[in-house]
Order: sequence, then structure tokens, then C-alpha cells
Amino acid sequence: MTFNELNLNKQLLNALEDLGISSPTPIQEKVFSAVMSGRDVCGIAQTGTGKTFAYLLPCLRQFKFSKEKNPQFLIIVPTRELVIQVVEEVQKLSKYLSLTVVGVYGGVNLRPQAAEVAQGLDMLVGTPGRIVDLLATGVLKPKGIKKLVIDEFDEMLNLGFRAQLKNIFDRLPQKRQNLMFSATLNQEVEILIDDYFNDLLRIEATPVGTPLDNISQSYYPVPNFFTKINFLKLLLNENPDMSKVLVFVSTKHLADLVFEELSEEFADSMSVIHSNKAQNHRFASVNDFQEGKIRFLIATDVIARGLDVSEVTHVINFDLPNAPENYVHRIGRTGRAERKGIAISFVIEREMEYLAEIEKLMNYEVPTLELPENLEISTRTLIEEIPKVYTKAIEVKQAKREGAGEAFHEKSEKNKKVNVRRNHAAEMKKKYGRSYEKRNKD
Repeated sequence: MTFNELNLNKQLLNALEDLGISSPTPIQEKVFSAVMSGRDVCGIAQTGTGKTFAYLLPCLRQFKFSKEKNPQFLIIVPTRELVIQVVEEVQKLSKYLSLTVVGVYGGVNLRPQAAEVAQGLDMLVGTPGRIVDLLATGVLKPKGIKKLVIDEFDEMLNLGFRAQLKNIFDRLPQKRQNLMFSATLNQEVEILIDDYFNDLLRIEATPVGTPLDNISQSYYPVPNFFTKINFLKLLLNENPDMSKVLVFVSTKHLADLVFEELSEEFADSMSVIHSNKAQNHRFASVNDFQEGKIRFLIATDVIARGLDVSEVTHVINFDLPNAPENYVHRIGRTGRAERKGIAISFVIEREMEYLAEIEKLMNYEVPTLELPENLEISTRTLIEEIPKVYTKAIEVKQAKREGAGEAFHEKSEKNKKVNVRRNHAAEMKKKYGRSYEKRNKD
């Protein structure tokens, strides 16, 4: 099927032609008619299969110009980076439409964003917290919203946005269309769907948790952190085809530590990104990576969801995520737009249980490979890698000293004295030979 066969208007077809896109992906094809019918839709597909266009195309097809300043469409996404990406995609598709789109997110001053919203817009893209801020100030008036789109719903719950989402849902008009898109679902998502969505139509382009077929996966059993560092250096030095590499690390602390360990050799060809980094640094790092100014980007899961960086050659899981769904999102950064991709994981012993959960979710056994002979196995370990030994506390009775008796000693003569009540009159009689009484003077 081509886009000409869908019920798209000339403006959207011209925009797609300018982008060099002629055929919809399976999720785009399946979702389009369902959204056009007005039903609430839950679209499920692997990362990298075009979910953003899947909801934007029918929304823009049904867009009607209005003089109202309030938005018709509200798109909620979990991260700042994804806000920027979705706004850019909207601008590409609405090139021949008179549509105003605004992106809002936290971590920056609210006033400029509020002023932009107050000027009037047709579509608002934002993170949950900042949307709540705009609702609280009264700048964002939700009464005209016809379609609510939630992208990466499960990730928003993982990031703790449940309260903000409920706040937003309660403020929106009851009569609206709800669209939800993600690569995975969980029980929390199902509960919120039951509470706020009506007669939801679930559309699965592929089973939940299925990675793309064009991604080659493998893992290496590695003993410790510093051997992982040595192995990463070895791969980067010996494989020039690793030209655009995403390295995923489990925590912000470890991400900074990996960056520090590699800085001496790769300082000019890498960057690190996580939630503690300044917003400008995060945007600049992603842009440099996208444009090929740096060879690899070290990241936590903050950018594993939804960020569209083209032509990523390799994804390296320096650490495995403890949530198997995050693995699917991570490796979905490569192998996009029908290109081949490679995903490599470094797995220490305690992460084997994570690997088992990942394989169970994907219904796929990740091939294991042997470490190269020229890899230096490090004996250095992190404090958290040192096994903790727990021993039972044994109560030891102290031996009795020779000659030691009971803890009791006779009082000295001085301390044997006992206080008694004195008879003053008797003492005076004994002293003066007669009774002594105090007499009042006349």
C-alpha cells in the first residue's frame, strides 16, 4: 500500500513526498482508519516502526482551521527530548497546513512557554509536569481539546507521572478521542485505560515486546565493570564500522564513571547524557550525535524512549536494564527505517536473571559469544561488585577472673551511718539540766 491509497489530503501527501516517504508502515496503515472512525485506540508496535506518524497523520487529516486560541490536540510524552522530536515531526507534516504547534517541558523557565501558549495554538506537545503547570496558571484552557494522544504511556508511569496524568485527564472535556501508543504495556497502564478510556480498540502491529527482525543481538559474559571498560575500548578501536554508537548504562553515576574512564582516549568523540545534565548540554549532545560530530553517546534510559536518532549503527548495553521492556526500547534505537542494526550486551553474573526476563519477554534466546583472546581481564572491581559476606553473630561469654567474687562489698563504717530524726528538746534538757522552751517576748 502507498499513502495515495489512504484517505490523505493533498497537503499531507505533498509533505510526505517532500520527505521522500511513499508507503506507510504496518502500524501506520492499521491505525489510520481506526483513528479516523473516532474510536479510542491503543497502538502497539516496536520502537522504530513509525508510531509518531501513525497518530499524527490521522490527527492532521482531521484538523480544521479555527480562530480559537485554545488547542484542538494535546500530545503528552515522557521526556523533553521527545517533545522536541514530535514538534519537529509535526512541522514537517504540516508544512502545507495553517497549523501552529508548541512544545513545552520542565527544567526551564515557565514564563516564555506560557506566553507562547497564550498567543494561540492548534496543537500542544508537552511533558506531564509542565502541562499541569500551564493548567494551574490558567494559561492553558483545555475546553477545546478534541484528541488526546499519549506516547510511551508505560514509560510515563515508570517515571512517576501517574498523579500528573490523572490531574490532566480530570481537566479535559469528557467528549474527546483518546489515542495511546507504546511498544510495551503493563498492568498499571491497563488499569488507567479501564478508568479513562472508552471502548478501546487495541491494534498490535507485532506482539508486545517483539524486537525488529533486522537487529542482530548478542551478549558477552563479562566478569566486572573494568573489564567492560577494556572491552568497550577494544571494540571501538578495532571496529571502524562502529560509527554511530549508543552506549546504555544503568545509572547516572556509572554513566559519568564510564565517561571518565574513556575520556583520555576518546574525549573528542563522545559525550554523556542523563537527567542530571543541563538541558542545553542534553540537546547539544544529541544534536552532535545526530550530525556525526561525535562517534558515541553514553546514556541512561532517559533517551531510550522515542528519541529518533537516524542511522545508529550499534547499541551497546554496558549494563542490562532491570525492566525487560527497556531492553526492547534500547535496542530499537538501531535498525530503524529498515536498516540493519547491531545490539551487543555486556552481562555480569548478577545480570543473568535480567537476561532471562528479557528473553522471556521477547520469546527469543539471545546468542552468547566468547570474549576475544586479546581482551585484558581486569582484577579491579567497584565497591558494589565486592561480594558481601554475612556471618551469624555468636555471643561469647567472658571467662570468670580468678579470685573474683560476687559484685557485693561491705560498706565502710562511715557509710554505715543511718540518718535518724533528732529530738531537740531532749538534747537541750541533757545539755542544760532542764527543759528549754522558746518563749515569746512580751
